[in-house]
Amino acid sequence: MIHRDDTSTQQQPTRFKVLIAGGGVAGLEAAFALHELAGERVDVTVLAPASEFVYRPDAVKEPFTRGHAHRYPLAGLVAGAGAQLVADALDRVDVDRRLAYTTAGAELSYDALLLAPGAQLGKRYEHVTTVDDARIDEHLHGLVQDVEEGYVKRLAFVIPAPMPWPLPAYELALLTAQRAWEMGPEVSVTILTPERAPLIVFGEDASRDVAQLLADRRIEVITSAYCEIPKAKTINVSPGGRHFEFDRIVALPELHVPTFEGIPQIGGGFIPVDEFCHVSGVQHVYAAGDVTDFPVKHGGIAAQQADTAAATIAALAGSPVLPQTFNPVLEGVLVTGDQPRYFRAQLTGGYGSDDEVVGMPVAASTPKIAAMYLSAHLEQQTPDHN
Repeated sequence: MIHRDDTSTQQQPTRFKVLIAGGGVAGLEAAFALHELAGERVDVTVLAPASEFVYRPDAVKEPFTRGHAHRYPLAGLVAGAGAQLVADALDRVDVDRRLAYTTAGAELSYDALLLAPGAQLGKRYEHVTTVDDARIDEHLHGLVQDVEEGYVKRLAFVIPAPMPWPLPAYELALLTAQRAWEMGPEVSVTILTPERAPLIVFGEDASRDVAQLLADRRIEVITSAYCEIPKAKTINVSPGGRHFEFDRIVALPELHVPTFEGIPQIGGGFIPVDEFCHVSGVQHVYAAGDVTDFPVKHGGIAAQQADTAAATIAALAGSPVLPQTFNPVLEGVLVTGDQPRYFRAQLTGGYGSDDEVVGMPVAASTPKIAAMYLSAHLEQQTPDHN
């Protein structure tokens, strides 16, 4: 008699299928978090059109030849999280059938979907140089040269409303003012911002520290400023009907969120989420990062949202995890051209409380984006600066 071993033909338990739309900070953080929290219980797919992950916070240094944005092959990071990469982008979702459709026409099923595609950058104003951190050296290198050579006497950095992450405007102003001081030309640098105080999102103590730093560098800050730029070199500010003229104007971009059929979206296209980063009104769909309606747009906040969503998804998959509500803590490093500043604040009502300000003599030890899982993996990788 022949004895057959049926173990090889026994059906393996079906793994919980997780689809992550997006290969940025939030998407990768969620993939690594799920790998840690749920392991073999989940089958994770990352849907992203890009071939590389660009760590952008240091891009502000590029026009001053002080640093570069770090680039990593996306496929390697996704594989390191135990996931598979699909090189495509999300187009629409059938939430009833739990199917996602890509721009190339592919159909992907899921048990849980995490939306983390990030926001797209757009020009808020004509007649200005708009900061694009993917091409910042190309856009601003000539301006820095003109400052060095004395062709620019009055320079403005504008933060639009609705407000993106404002910190790069302060970094660019500080680095430009320092470069002018080093090279000799007299340059008047002004920041115009809708904030009621400089970087008030980090709290009152941090804002006072930044205000003093800007004053020491002779950088003027015009707060509660909602700007329109009707023509080159001209800024009209409301309230108050104020009018300013500058030699050059640099503005941060505004954020746009693409429309995803089947997903509820509110003003500006942002996706409403609850305290577990679950998308309002649909089952087993979550969102993290700049696409959500949370007002602070920052990589560290995106990573915390991703961790919240990942823990909830891991619990759905049967992992012994107790999901925690999203409790945002904002951490940031301000590049000053001298000693950087580290800020940390518990966010309450959109502003920081219990804030901490620390001067950092050793800047390299602290990442500009604090991500519980992703940061550790990036430290093990060798970035490509090209």
